[in-house]
Amino acid sequence: MASSSSVARKLPLDGLRVIECGHLIAGPFAGMILAYFGAEVIKIEPRTGDQCRDMRLIDAENHTSLWWYSIGRNKHSVCIDLNTPDGRGIVKQLVNKSDVFIENFRPGKMEAWHLGPQEFEATNPELIYARVSGYGQTAKPGFASVCEAFGGFRYVNGFPDRPSARPNLSLGDTMAGLHAALGITMALVGKERSSSRQGQVVDVAIYESMFNVLEAIVPEYSYNGAVRECSGSTITGIVPSNTYPTSDKKHVVIGANMDGLYMKLMDLIGAPQLKVHKTNVERVQFQADIDDAIGRWTASLPLADILLQLDNARIPVGPINSITEMAQDPHYAARNMFESVTIPGHTKPLQIPAVSPKLSGTPGRTEWPGKPLGADTKWCLETVLCMSPAEIEKLLRDEIVFEARP
Repeated sequence: MASSSSVARKLPLDGLRVIECGHLIAGPFAGMILAYFGAEVIKIEPRTGDQCRDMRLIDAENHTSLWWYSIGRNKHSVCIDLNTPDGRGIVKQLVNKSDVFIENFRPGKMEAWHLGPQEFEATNPELIYARVSGYGQTAKPGFASVCEAFGGFRYVNGFPDRPSARPNLSLGDTMAGLHAALGITMALVGKERSSSRQGQVVDVAIYESMFNVLEAIVPEYSYNGAVRECSGSTITGIVPSNTYPTSDKKHVVIGANMDGLYMKLMDLIGAPQLKVHKTNVERVQFQADIDDAIGRWTASLPLADILLQLDNARIPVGPINSITEMAQDPHYAARNMFESVTIPGHTKPLQIPAVSPKLSGTPGRTEWPGKPLGADTKWCLETVLCMSPAEIEKLLRDEIVFEARP
């Protein structure tokens, strides 16, 4: 087994060409994962750029979202007008020279553009064609927010006496992007192991990506009609696993739901009488008593003392970190979870998150941050499609393609 100290090797996806015709989060997140681990990702953008370039906090110097530098990393930005036949023809040529195509437009859009999977069955039969949509290719369009609800996640997220809560992240899109990246890599492995080397379609629905994380909800309902409800800061059927107050007005998460851990925790907090609840089944019935005892103990101590005592006892415990705490935490530093990139016009490096998982022999890395719109248009047409300078200039003049402006 290789270690991180091994001689540098090619990244696991080196030599793989991906055309990403995605926008916003789901498709681009899948493309980012592949690019981080070595794939050559050519990102097709409209004249106005991916909408992600304009979302959330903006880098005033470059008029670009700070998020773009992360989700656009390691990608080649190629600006093409897909509303023109010539623009779509260029994309078709690129896909025919590629291993993977990613798209997350509304169902039917790629077919209307004559860029659906069937268009490449004869010209690129080995192509892995990945599609992400809200509900699947035969249904209506949908965004992550509504698909999180339709997929069951929102029903169990929140407190029983309030409307379901939304995490302050687009979780559905990210989960769909992860599923797309997983599906692509599985399809690639399957193709390599097949004598036919036949490509296939990877069909990802956002609601199904959320449905995939519902644990035992389906079999429990099938067995006796049990419906899991919102449970606030706890999790149904597992005790103790909760959020507790501290004396310095913070909160701490403790998970001591294994039998041995529970016994140690009861001794540590001075509640040996509760050790009679030896199994999780018993503890579920007395959850209120157990949580009350733990909460009274944590409320008497500052967060740092609680963390120290439980860490020493090897009982799972953790603070509820904001980005401020994460940026200063030595564990994040030791795991290299923050990477620094250089942004044009800035002397101070910008930190972006590393991409998991960690591979011991061929770890991924950030080569460059998200580039300016159209930064690689000429490079792509020259290098990948072998166009002449005259052909490229005509496409630019006719506003079929666009390049970055100084």
